Amino acid sequence: MKRRQYLAVLGTGSVASVAGCMGLLETEQRSVRMPPLVDNRPSAVYIPTHVEGMEMAGMKEASRLRLALSYSFPHRFWTVDIDRTNQVSVQSDDSAHLMVSVWDGETNTVIPTSNASVTVTQNGSTVTQKDMWPMLSQNMGFHYGDNVQLDGDGTYEVNVRFGPVGTRRTGAFRDQFGEQATPSFTMEFSQSKLETLMFKRLSDREGNRGAVTPMDMEMMPIPQLPKPDGMPGSVLGTGTSGDAKFVATVLDSPPAGVEGSGSYLAVSARTPHNRFPIPMMSMTATVSGGDKSKFDGPLTSTLDPNLKYHYGAVVDGIESGDTITITPQSVPQVARHEGYEMAFLDMSEMELTVEG
Repeated sequence: MKRRQYLAVLGTGSVASVAGCMGLLETEQRSVRMPPLVDNRPSAVYIPTHVEGMEMAGMKEASRLRLALSYSFPHRFWTVDIDRTNQVSVQSDDSAHLMVSVWDGETNTVIPTSNASVTVTQNGSTVTQKDMWPMLSQNMGFHYGDNVQLDGDGTYEVNVRFGPVGTRRTGAFRDQFGEQATPSFTMEFSQSKLETLMFKRLSDREGNRGAVTPMDMEMMPIPQLPKPDGMPGSVLGTGTSGDAKFVATVLDSPPAGVEGSGSYLAVSARTPHNRFPIPMMSMTATVSGGDKSKFDGPLTSTLDPNLKYHYGAVVDGIESGDTITITPQSVPQVARHEGYEMAFLDMSEMELTVEG
């Protein structure tokens, strides 16, 4: 397919610099592409120092799955180790930030929980192999990514291995995504092409609470969850913990693929502002009415074509006046780009009362 360059919708201005191979010029470019972090960043989602464009290398189909490969400038990001973040800094030999985006082709549902790896070869020789991090980016959305080292300009073959998806799948997803997808991409890479990608400083807003607008990606869905009033079932209420947003809804019966009978409590965890799914956390809930306990246990991470990615369980009915307590037991282990690394860490329980 023909490669297309995608620019963030928040602006069309670009900062272009001439590719260089001399030490001083490389140092100057690195400083431009990696502005210093903002001092006193809030413990919340905040506007990053800059946004970048990306170059699409291709899109492939694997049964219902759609997998897109793209790259951008190498950049810092943060992994999570239990309850603290670890910064991954750009190394001198990093060539690009390689990204794999995965979604269901029939419902445009992003698949934010699985394993992805890449093997990059050139002329039959392996250049790099990577287990990709599941990660959140404000303008690039949810993807599997990492910085990679390439052998300069040229044509590369990128073999992707994704899945199988181990998360509970329900509804039309019940019998889907259970096999590993192994698409191969041909990627043309050049430093001069990389340097033409959009790069915009946000000096007037950096560090403020908020988020930038996601990229408008013509051939890829924006991985957003429904607004609260667009969630299936009867929405019970919303809450905030660690600057993450939670929407609780109840269905009269569980979706196909969930054992048990009764009502189905679904909790949708998403980023504020952009409504990206927040995967890879553990969560419990209690439901009580009067002096009766109707549920006390874990919420299982689940992928459903209607509810999308959520945490859910079968409960013994939910009625007006019931109290629901939702408790994050572990912080999301998903990696984060700048602007998300301070959020979703100090998470407390949320309580809501069901109204008639």
